[in-house]
Amino acid sequence: MSAVNHTKLTHAVFILTGIPGQENTHLWISIAFCFMYAISIVGNSFILFIVKTDPILHEPMYVFLSLLAVTDLGLSIATIPTILGIYLFKSKEINLSACFAQLFFIHTLQCFESFILLLMAFDRFIAICNPLRYASILTLPRIRMMGLVCVLRGVVLMMPFPLLLKKYAYCRDNVLSHSYCLHQAVMQLACSDITVNYIYGIFTTLFTLGLDLLLILISYVMILKTALSVASRKECLRALNTCVSHICAVLLFYTGEISLTAIHRSGVSSSHLLAILMGYVSLLIPPLMNPIIYSLKSKHLRASIIRVFSK
Repeated sequence: MSAVNHTKLTHAVFILTGIPGQENTHLWISIAFCFMYAISIVGNSFILFIVKTDPILHEPMYVFLSLLAVTDLGLSIATIPTILGIYLFKSKEINLSACFAQLFFIHTLQCFESFILLLMAFDRFIAICNPLRYASILTLPRIRMMGLVCVLRGVVLMMPFPLLLKKYAYCRDNVLSHSYCLHQAVMQLACSDITVNYIYGIFTTLFTLGLDLLLILISYVMILKTALSVASRKECLRALNTCVSHICAVLLFYTGEISLTAIHRSGVSSSHLLAILMGYVSLLIPPLMNPIIYSLKSKHLRASIIRVFSK
C-alpha cells in the first residue's frame, strides 16, 4: 500500500502557487515583475560594463562589486522567469528535476552573495583601519583566491540539498508555498523522515549567513572604533561615508533572509502569505536595488557612468 501512496520521483510535479487569491491581478503583478527583471538585468550588466571598461575602477572594491553584480544577475535569472511563467502563462507545474536544480542554484547564489558581502566588509575594514597596506593585502591573486573560496564553499555546502531531496518519496500535497523552489518548502512535502535535511539546513544557515553576518558586524565595530579615533570629524565622516552603500546592501540582503528563515522555522500556518511576500523581498529586491545604491553612493562609479553617457 505504501508503494501505491508514494508519488514516483521521475514523474511527480510540484505546483507553484504565486500569490493565492490574487488571480484577477496576475497581469498587473506580472508587469511589476517584468519591470523588476529588466532593471535587475540592465543595472547589474551595466555595472559590469562600467567596471570592465574604466581603468579607474580596476580596484579591489569594484572587483567585489562586479562579483556581487554577477551573483545578482544569477539570482534574477534563476527566479523571475519562473515567476513570470506563473503570472503570464499560468505555468504553475514544475517537475522534480527542474525544482531541485532551481533550489540548488538559488541557495548557492545566496551563499555567494553572503560571502561577497563579507569580502566587501573586509575591503572596507582594510581601507579604513590599515590604509597603508591596502594595496599589498588585497592583491589580484588574493582576490582570485577569495573568489574561488566563495564558489567552492557555496557549491560544496549546497550540493547535499538536491541530493538528499532526490532520495525521498513525495506522497503529500504537492503544492509549494512559493513561486519557485526552496529547500525549506520542498522538504516539507516528503513522506520520509526529514530530520537530516532539517539539521543540515540549520547548520548551513548558521555556517554561511550566520557566520558571515557576525564577521561583518565585527568588522564594522573595528571600522567604527578606528573612525572615531580620528581627530578630524570631517575625516571620520568621510571614512564612514565610503561604507554607506555596503551597509545598505547588507541590510537589504540579511533582513529578507533572516525574516524568511524565521518564518519557515516557526512553522506557523498563518504565515503562508507572509512567507511568499518575504521570499520575493529576499530574492528580488537586492538584485534590483544594489546597482542603484552603488551608482548613487559611489563617487567614482557615478563619475564613470556620467562619462559613459556624456560620450
